This record gives sequence, C-alpha cells and structure tokens, in this order.
Amino acid sequence: MRTNTARTARLFIVLALFTAGAGAVVGCGSEKGGDRGADTRASDPAPWAQARAREVAEAWDGSKATAVWRKGYYPMGEGVQLPERAFRDDADKRAYSTQNFVLRGELPATPVKDGQVKWQSGGSLTLPLMGAREAYESVARGGNDGPQLTVTGARLGRMTLATSRGPATVPAWLFRLEGYDTPLRRVALSPSKLPEPPIKSAARNVPVDELSALGGLVEVAGGGRSVTVVATHGACDDGPAVDVLETGGSVVLSASIVGTKDGLCTSELRGERVTVRLDRPVGDRVLLDAFTGRPVPYGQRNGPSPSWS
Repeated sequence: MRTNTARTARLFIVLALFTAGAGAVVGCGSEKGGDRGADTRASDPAPWAQARAREVAEAWDGSKATAVWRKGYYPMGEGVQLPERAFRDDADKRAYSTQNFVLRGELPATPVKDGQVKWQSGGSLTLPLMGAREAYESVARGGNDGPQLTVTGARLGRMTLATSRGPATVPAWLFRLEGYDTPLRRVALSPSKLPEPPIKSAARNVPVDELSALGGLVEVAGGGRSVTVVATHGACDDGPAVDVLETGGSVVLSASIVGTKDGLCTSELRGERVTVRLDRPVGDRVLLDAFTGRPVPYGQRNGPSPSWS
C-alpha cells in the first residue's frame, strides 16, 4: 500500500468546548517533549501510534466497510440551521444553547413515510422520514426556568448540508419561532447505519501521550484540504496534537497529548480544536480515528446535530 509519511498538525485555533469538572487529584504520567510556540509541528508520533494508523488504513482501504460507507448518508455539517439574524438578544442565544424551547402550537403529522437525500454530485438515497415531534424533541431538551424560544408551528421543507459524499439536499422540518421571520430548520432524516468496522478499537491502557480518542469532527474546509477536529487533554500538559496518515482510500487521524508532566494535577478534561492540513482533498476517502478504528463522528456529544458513533 502506498501512503504518505505521517505528519503532525498542531493547534491552530483553541476553543474550550467542554470540561468535566475538576475531580480527584491524579498523576499525569511521564513527560514528553513538545513546543507550543509558533512552530505548528509537534514532536514525532510514537512508533506504536504510527504502526496503529497504518493498521487502521490497511483494514479499511478496499474493505466492505468502505464500500458501505461510500453508499450511505453520513452528515458532516450542522443538521440545525438557525433563522436569519439569529439571535435577537443574549436571552434567545442562551435559550438555544440550553435547548430550552416551548411549544405554543400544533405540530403536523408526517405526510409521507420516506424522504430522499439528493447529492449535488449526482445520486440519491431514500431513508425513513423523521416526524415533526421527534425532530422538535431532538432540539428541545431543556425545560429549565431560564429564557425560552417559542415554537408556534412547523412544516416540511428541505435544506442543504455537508455529508461524507459532498453537499446534499435533504428533507427538513421548518419550525416557526416567535419573533423571527425565517424558520429554524432541522434535518428530518437520521444517518445511515455505520458499517461494521474491519478493525477493533485500540487497547484502553494505551498511554495518552501516544494515542487517545478524538472528540469529534468540527468541519472540513479549504476545498477538503483542511480538517478541524476536537482533541482532548488534561490540566497539566502542553495540549493535544493530531498526526495524519493519508492513503488512497482513507485519512487516519491520531490524537495524542504533548508534554505530560509528573506530579499532581486535577482530572479536568479540556477540548481544543485542532486543524490538520492535508496533501489533497478528503474527497470520498474515509476520515478515521486511529484509536477507535472507526469514522470520526461529526458534532459534539449530546448536541442537536445529526451524528453517529
């Protein structure tokens, strides 16, 4: 198999996406070199991690799983699109971020059983249509006493979003929001079932300064040559690094933690966005997590966007 040399992309944009509150005091492992200065390259990945990335690529390239992946519908972009000029104020913004909605109208019955994904590059796929109630409940998970967004009704329409096969137009529920002239759109289809991965997850006792699981995909940009993912790290290290191995059929991302230090630190977990530059566009290649041996899921855990695991 012909591959490019594994390269390392360091942190370009930093964003704390989530924290698991400070817990018990724990040790942080042995120290590993790494410079978080202007140089965007981390120290070389561990030989074991490089070998693992090659194993994942070899397992997927040309496999039945890859064939299933290329025929399915896997969102790579936001499945919820906000109304124009959202939000009117900080209260509405907070209501959306906490998923705090209230329904003041009737939701329609589902008019048809199935909906169709239509790719801009050609081809289509028919999938079961999600009902308006299910779509509403997927974004309205709040229920606290804080600010609320009021839904007054809905109708079935369409929207465009990024997928693993490029941009596609899909059915969407268009929810009317009180105070807004345009609707909030929510995709009305669930993703295709993931193929059975041809390789198992890495062992759980792998040191995090060699390999760790990614937190999710943020976006694919720059004509497919820039991939931004969430990588996690702790409170007493130099941050995350993500190495990339490109082949003809896959792009394997290997996350690790740089500069772990001996001593005591909190068990705080931080997420940061890491942007990886590719030699050529992702295209129809499968974007894989070296640790899990599975496709990198789009979106945040428990978020309103369509995702998969």
